[in-house]
Amino acid sequence: MLTTTRRRLSLTVGALTLAVTLAACSGGAEHNDADTQFAQMMVLHHEGAVEMADLAVERASTEEVRALAERITAAQGPEIELMTGWLEAWDEDPPGSTDLGGMDHSGMDHGGMDMDGLDQAEAMANVAALSGVEFDRRFLELMTAHHEGAVEMAEAVLADGAHPDALDLARSIIEAQAAEIAEMGGLLRGL
Repeated sequence: MLTTTRRRLSLTVGALTLAVTLAACSGGAEHNDADTQFAQMMVLHHEGAVEMADLAVERASTEEVRALAERITAAQGPEIELMTGWLEAWDEDPPGSTDLGGMDHSGMDHGGMDMDGLDQAEAMANVAALSGVEFDRRFLELMTAHHEGAVEMAEAVLADGAHPDALDLARSIIEAQAAEIAEMGGLLRGL
């Protein structure tokens, strides 16, 4: 219960901080289609990561995997709020309200959105069917693939995007998720 309360408090504080940052930073800067698609797709992508991480918080057999899952949720929750705020400020459609190039929330299969060939629903069913070390191992494998997809999307907006905040977030995502990919590799080797 204390962990849940801390996580909620952390997410709330992070979301408020990002909302203030959004209000202060996004005025006047132009965005393009690449920025919009990045925000729409990354929100859905992050929601999938949070869903899987929340399951790992409940079910992981090792404290290291549980702690990693808590950090993923704590980092990506505020980023979801930030990007949702951008879309509102840019008067763009929220995630899931448009086709997004054939991708919907249930089928994370577009541009780096799959995990080892599985969409979000399949990945969740796959990992949820496991327990113990097998759960931890599969969570780490799927989350590594998930993070690799996020890095690909972030690299794409760096190549084609225009909005300074989107580009800054993309750089931050690449740095943070590359570090977590390395961490997950080490955890996998230790299982």
